[in-house]
Amino acid sequence: MKTNRISVDTIEDALSKIDPVFLHTPQYINEPLSALLGVTLVLKVETANPIRSFKGRGADWLVSKAANSPMICASAGNFGQAMAFACRKRNISLTVYASEKANPFKIKRMKSYGAHVILFGEDFDAAKLEAKRVAKEKGVRFVEDSLDIETVEGAGTIGLELLTFAHDIDTLLVPLGNGALINGIAKTYKERKPDTKVIAVQAAGASAMVESWQSGKVISHQEVKTIADGIAVRIPVPQALEDMKGLVDDAVLVKEEFLFKAMKLLHVHAGLVVEPSGAVGIAALLEHPEKFKDQTVATIICGSNLTEEQMKHWL
Repeated sequence: MKTNRISVDTIEDALSKIDPVFLHTPQYINEPLSALLGVTLVLKVETANPIRSFKGRGADWLVSKAANSPMICASAGNFGQAMAFACRKRNISLTVYASEKANPFKIKRMKSYGAHVILFGEDFDAAKLEAKRVAKEKGVRFVEDSLDIETVEGAGTIGLELLTFAHDIDTLLVPLGNGALINGIAKTYKERKPDTKVIAVQAAGASAMVESWQSGKVISHQEVKTIADGIAVRIPVPQALEDMKGLVDDAVLVKEEFLFKAMKLLHVHAGLVVEPSGAVGIAALLEHPEKFKDQTVATIICGSNLTEEQMKHWL
């Protein structure tokens, strides 16, 4: 197996030190969805915490190790909330750059946790480029999700928890955005249970990470077209692609119509409010049933930050 910068020993250390409010989340077989989808479906639900997403794990771990000085990051909303929550706890000043089109509910929550939020550009990557520029100009630390190793290690604690599940898991369907989630989880599995397949799932309208991983070179797009704002990456992080080598077994893309269906199914059959990024694993089962038939499949419900309007229309 390819050696990389991610250490399972460090992930185990993170598991012992991350704020418990983000840890030991529900993981269980959902029988109605299993019957409907033709698999034994394990849901790992990362939404029952103050920020309603898995990002709190990596952010808390990162901020706990950081110097007590101002930081800047960019976010579609969930990572910004996580950083704001962790920084507020430690009285650290945080500025978050987000797109002018970012989810207003996520913006409101970032501000409520004390972050200074600046809206810039048409999408997440435009906001991120501006955040990097300003951080360099001001000499302030720029925190980059999936590049800063703590974000990967924090996400990896999800993998350690799944490893304790009572049944063996054949396939893990993991949402792919910037790569922290899949790389952290995949590292734990490739070291502890290498027979489990780790499959990245991305929206077809924001396929830059999958295309880059498959081709072995960085492929960027001019725009993204997906409702899954949390994984709508058009400029990949090269280090995240490097991390994926030897860890990720396969990748699938899902169309928007299956994202809508997946969110509704999770709402009806699991009682969950799930944002599009958190429903991509279910969308993959709907769109590519032949790939997973009769397997034990686990997926990460990684976020649930929807506006009231989105809930009304999508669920």
